[in-house]
Amino acid sequence: MKKVVKFYNSLTRKKEEIYPSNNKTIKMYSCGPTVYSYPHIGNFRAYLFMDNIRRTLKYCGYSLDGAMNITDVGHLTSDADEGEDKMLVASEREHKSPWEIAKFYTEVFMRDAKRLNINLPEHIVPATSVIPEIIKFVQGLMEKGYAYETSKGIYFEIAKFKDYGKLSGMNIEEKLAGARIAVDDKKRSPYDFVLWVKAPKEHIMQWDSPWGKGYPGWHIECSVIGDKFFGDSIDIHTGGVDHKPVHHENEIAQSNAFYGKQVVKHWMHLEFLQIDSGKMGKSLGNTYTLDDLEKQGFKPEVFRYFYFMAHYSKQQNFTREAMEGAKNSLKNMKNLVKEHKVGTNKVDTSSYQKEFIDAIADDLNMPNALAVVIKMLKEERSKDVYEAFLKFNEVLGFSLEEEEIPSDILDLAEKRWQAKKAKDFTLADNLREELSKKGFTIKDTRDGYEITKN
Repeated sequence: MKKVVKFYNSLTRKKEEIYPSNNKTIKMYSCGPTVYSYPHIGNFRAYLFMDNIRRTLKYCGYSLDGAMNITDVGHLTSDADEGEDKMLVASEREHKSPWEIAKFYTEVFMRDAKRLNINLPEHIVPATSVIPEIIKFVQGLMEKGYAYETSKGIYFEIAKFKDYGKLSGMNIEEKLAGARIAVDDKKRSPYDFVLWVKAPKEHIMQWDSPWGKGYPGWHIECSVIGDKFFGDSIDIHTGGVDHKPVHHENEIAQSNAFYGKQVVKHWMHLEFLQIDSGKMGKSLGNTYTLDDLEKQGFKPEVFRYFYFMAHYSKQQNFTREAMEGAKNSLKNMKNLVKEHKVGTNKVDTSSYQKEFIDAIADDLNMPNALAVVIKMLKEERSKDVYEAFLKFNEVLGFSLEEEEIPSDILDLAEKRWQAKKAKDFTLADNLREELSKKGFTIKDTRDGYEITKN
């Protein structure tokens, strides 16, 4: 039996029930990475959000079909269709072709997503793989009177789409009042956005089209990939809150204009990750990758635990202190789970199971869900609790496999133990410090000692 799930809809500004429009499978689209540089933890918080939605829906009994784009062309250095293509900027920076850049950073993204145990969508689609479909979609918008051609490209005319601005709450008049200087003076409005760019001859990435050689704008790929797999009906669309005023407004305009109906039923947006209470950004030099976190002693799943400590709709503040707290809490959780695995008491976990599913089904209230788990783990040691945790972990996604301790570390731990038994406490302390520097913690127990990787 399926559990009723309610998520906040950014379009209607209220919590609404999630259900498959085709009565079978929930169709979900997520905005994917622009593969021009190393992804940082702010990027990955968005994909943990996506993962959280996917795992929750499956846990609550729904089948799911998901799609995500890989932007490997067309994303200009400004989201408002200004500047150079980010792929070309990276190409010049690293002296590689855009295709080499895309391949390398796509592989980095996939590697890091795996390290975070992110449940990726069923369809992962590079923009460059759907160029023919993009051209056909743009032609359709022109035929329907929503797009027009200039000497520089094909543009969507936002004045023709009456609901433009509904998602972000900004109307066209307000956008025009605050408009920047138009990039193309042939545009009918400064805020008309590009669907297809006519490329100069020296531009590296370009394809034949009815309008000459060129390449797609950034916004069109999501509409086209969504159309390719889900047609005129998408149940959930996810992305960061920064996508609302430009990228997602443009996507709504394209898709709804093409089909003459509302295509995406439910929009979900993740709030920003801050760094030490301030804005995070590559230009500010305060972004962190997963590799950076590991150098500071934080495994990727510590960041996964950190993500669960705040609601997705609230800004989350990344600090070293918060990460230390997440690290210790995760370690304590795993230790308790291990103890429950061999527990002999009988514990009724049904109330915990109800509280947990109620929390996740109520707009992904992960702080409450985590509190339920912690409360349950304080019960008398019981395999019933262990089994319940394994079920909850389908949503939490933590690794419960114990890491193999290297033989040289085991030798040091044993030498320390023997030194302690011989009451050579100075040597014992020195060996403990040496183990700590190598990334391991030793804890004395009633029967000996335990050693764990930090």
